[in-house]
Amino acid sequence: MSGTRALPRTLVVRLDSAGDVLLAGPAVRAVAAGSSHTAVLCGPLGVQAAHLLPGVDEILVHDAPWVGLEPEPVSCEATQLLLEMLRAGRFDRALILVSHHQSPLPIALLLKLAGIGWTAAYSEDYPGTLLDLRHRRQPHRHEALAALDLALDSGFALPPGDDGALRICAPPETAHLTGREPYVVLHPGAAVPARAWSPDRAARACAALCAAGHRVVVTGSRAEKELTATVAGDHALDLGGMTDFHQLAGVLAGARVAVVGNTGPGHLAAAVGTPVACLFAPVVPAERWRPYHVPHVLLGDQGALCAGSRARGCPLPGHPCLDGVGNAEVLAAVASLGADRPPAAEGAEADAMDEERGARR
Repeated sequence: MSGTRALPRTLVVRLDSAGDVLLAGPAVRAVAAGSSHTAVLCGPLGVQAAHLLPGVDEILVHDAPWVGLEPEPVSCEATQLLLEMLRAGRFDRALILVSHHQSPLPIALLLKLAGIGWTAAYSEDYPGTLLDLRHRRQPHRHEALAALDLALDSGFALPPGDDGALRICAPPETAHLTGREPYVVLHPGAAVPARAWSPDRAARACAALCAAGHRVVVTGSRAEKELTATVAGDHALDLGGMTDFHQLAGVLAGARVAVVGNTGPGHLAAAVGTPVACLFAPVVPAERWRPYHVPHVLLGDQGALCAGSRARGCPLPGHPCLDGVGNAEVLAAVASLGADRPPAAEGAEADAMDEERGARR
């Protein structure tokens, strides 16, 4: 987007959950660099993430009946409200971001009915006149890169100096929640059960991390307070239900390493630059959904029988792909990502240095 023409008012659509919206962040920044006004249309689960993205001027929300784990019924009233909201935005262009298994055509039809003259999306299905640019997605492409590819194909490039990593606006200071001593975050929950440890397995991993000398902070939503209490036990700090998404970003930003599944907080950790030991169930391909642009280790059997199934609940007895990950693997991953000097060891070293200084006096 250059020259003397007025920059467009552009809408970026990503109707999924918080993690999906975070992965759209680099594409949103590219669009913002070439637009006079940049809006994001997201679903209710993506709102908190959308508020954290640099470059966003406006956020629109629609609970789309073709998206989500438990979508709402189709409603003429809700659809009419969406059309009115889109018309009021006076958008010149729209980019529809979807995963490789989703169709952009329902929202593409509504964008056209709302008067948006130019729309672009990746689509396996023939779009007719619903799309002005039918982008061809590269095989095996990570979701963040696929979104950036669509933006570039639509004429929007990242500004100079932008490395294309996930990014959010500055996270808050959260030392009043975590304390100031170094810590590792363990986030045991996930919206999809197949992508998380069982509670008992997560509790044993937490105990192992603490026994190895790490100070562990366990995080989770209000709905996960029972889970985080079980996992934290008597040896870790339980922050379950004590943070919103922005505060969670601050907690993750202060961590040496985050141990987390393939879920929104994993992508949030990547967005604040924290290394991720990722419990990655192969129900979706790691090449598309692994932590992006940060040091990370994938934990889990990527060749398990559930691979590529998109299962929400584990289809195999004992959840072997994740619950089969041993404590030694977890500790090795955390160490390899930079937390190989637990606070207890550092404290002992500091005490020894103090004693040595005292002996010299």
